[in-house]
Amino acid sequence: MDIEAFDQLFAAESRVLGSEVRGKDVLPLLSGDLRPEMVEALKRIKARFKTGCITNNLPANAIGSASGRVLYIAEVMALFDHVIESAKIGLRKPDPRIYQMMVEALGVDPRRCVYLDDLGVNLKPAREMGMTTIKVVNAPQASPSWRLATGLSLR
Repeated sequence: MDIEAFDQLFAAESRVLGSEVRGKDVLPLLSGDLRPEMVEALKRIKARFKTGCITNNLPANAIGSASGRVLYIAEVMALFDHVIESAKIGLRKPDPRIYQMMVEALGVDPRRCVYLDDLGVNLKPAREMGMTTIKVVNAPQASPSWRLATGLSLR
C-alpha cells in the first residue's frame, strides 16, 4: 500500500468511527524515536521470555522518502523472536488476525502472554484473546503493571 492508499483508507475507517482523520496526518506520528528505557527493558524481557513485535507500518521506502527517517534499527528488532510488519502481510492492528498470527508464530498460549502497546485501541483484541494488556505511556508508568504480570521490573 502506498501513502495515498493509506491516507484514503485511514480517512474512510476513521470516518465510520465518527471523525475523519487523514492518514497523511498520522504518518509523522508513526515515525517516533525509540524509547531507550523500553529498549533496555526489552533486553531484560528477552532473557526470560519469548518476544514478538507487531508493528503497523508502511514499506520502509515509502515512509523513508516521506519522513526522511529510518524506522527500523536492526539491533533493536533483532531482540524479538518474531516480527510481524503490517506492510508485509497486508493486515494491521487492531485486526484480531494479526495477534493470532503472532501467538501461532511464537507457539504460545495467548492467556500466558503480556501485550504492551502505546495505543489503547490496539489492546482490545489482545485482551479479548485472553492476553494481559498494558498501555505504555512510559517505562515508569508501565513498570508496576509489568511487574505484577511477570514478576520482572521494566526498570
